Amino acid sequence: MRNVHRWKFSGSAMTRRKPLLVLLAIVAAMFAALQLIRPERTNPPVDPSMRIDAHVTVPPDVAAILDRSCRDCHTHETRWPWYSHVAPPSLLLSRDVREGRDELNLSEWGEYDEETSDGQLEEICTQVREGNMPLLPYTWMHPASKLSAADVTRLCDWTERARAEVAARAQADEEGPN
Repeated sequence: MRNVHRWKFSGSAMTRRKPLLVLLAIVAAMFAALQLIRPERTNPPVDPSMRIDAHVTVPPDVAAILDRSCRDCHTHETRWPWYSHVAPPSLLLSRDVREGRDELNLSEWGEYDEETSDGQLEEICTQVREGNMPLLPYTWMHPASKLSAADVTRLCDWTERARAEVAARAQADEEGPN
């Protein structure tokens, strides 16, 4: 005698889909609830006398690199894209901008003393040379922000000159007027 397996399905197709529908409803409700969380998306006023270009020479090609790859997270001139209004990306983006401004703010450069300016310039080179900046998720959404090897070299060359400029200015300030 042949062993015949008979499949018995209990319940209708709808009954089998019910757990999936409940799961989808829960996910949709969580997504909707997340939209109630409105992270801070600010661009405080920028005082031109506090910007980095008011304190060190920033050649046009370096300014273009900084604008393309650093501006959105490291200045008060963030360009907030449409997805900055939709959670969960809005939560992550707001956090990244807040942390970026806390670490390095090119709009508030005038608040840095000589030692901090020197350290920040050195860190800019270190971070781009090691490939840590710009952040990978940012480059996914903004492919033009990716730094080429030439961009990294140009930024590091500039930071060295800017560090020398900061040191020379500090030395002149110590010596006082002649």
